Amino acid sequence: MSAKTLRYLIIAALIVLWEVLPRTGAIPELFLPSLSSTLQAGWSDAGEYWHALLVTLYEVAIAMVIACGGGILAGAVVGSLPRPRVLIMPMVSSLYAVPLVILYPVFTVWLGIGPESKIAFAGLYGFLPTMLSTAAGIQTIDPQLLLAARSMGATLSQRVTRVVIPAAIPTVLSGLRVGGALVIVGVVVSEMLISPAGIGYLISRYRTILDSPHVFAGVLLVLAMAVAFNTLIKLIERHAAVWQVGTRAGRDVIAPSAVGQAA
Repeated sequence: MSAKTLRYLIIAALIVLWEVLPRTGAIPELFLPSLSSTLQAGWSDAGEYWHALLVTLYEVAIAMVIACGGGILAGAVVGSLPRPRVLIMPMVSSLYAVPLVILYPVFTVWLGIGPESKIAFAGLYGFLPTMLSTAAGIQTIDPQLLLAARSMGATLSQRVTRVVIPAAIPTVLSGLRVGGALVIVGVVVSEMLISPAGIGYLISRYRTILDSPHVFAGVLLVLAMAVAFNTLIKLIERHAAVWQVGTRAGRDVIAPSAVGQAA
């Protein structure tokens, strides 16, 4: 049995258990509503969930630009320059170890309870791992690539955008997966804390009235966003695999296969 088939069987078993256990009373419906009642709750209020999903997607999209775009550029610059790397990386690593959710009240004081505070908080939440992963990925780049770029007169911005980032893409995407997931978590959590709209707001509102089917309907939407983002990253990884030839790790992977073909 292949691993892919086994994964599908596990997912199917979890779906069946989700429906059967609450129906048979093994798990109280208050703790875990059946899958059918969850889907029915979401369908009956599809308009409300659709509007909330659009709000959340808007906030996630802008926060992704801040976290992923800014994190990649900042990590590329810091990782390329020895002195900033020595000065900045320890501070960023220490800040990443702090649970940033404690800073969300500060963002609400500065930016209010509207989407601005959620975007800023989620952007920072995903920025740190993306930056750290990008800076670490720079270390896997073949130094001969940078030397060749300098010898041809490439400026710092040209080396970063045309050599550093493309060659570090495999490692960057690993950080991008973590950073993007944290952006989604940051937006939803901030909506649950203080927000008049969004999926997190619906989850929090229905939780206060103990409406479990509607709560889990919101959770399913969050799960769908995370799965869609992970699928997108896997697609990008598949198309960006060619850039591994510019890294030490890529050479280690390609060299054995090349030897085998020559033999």
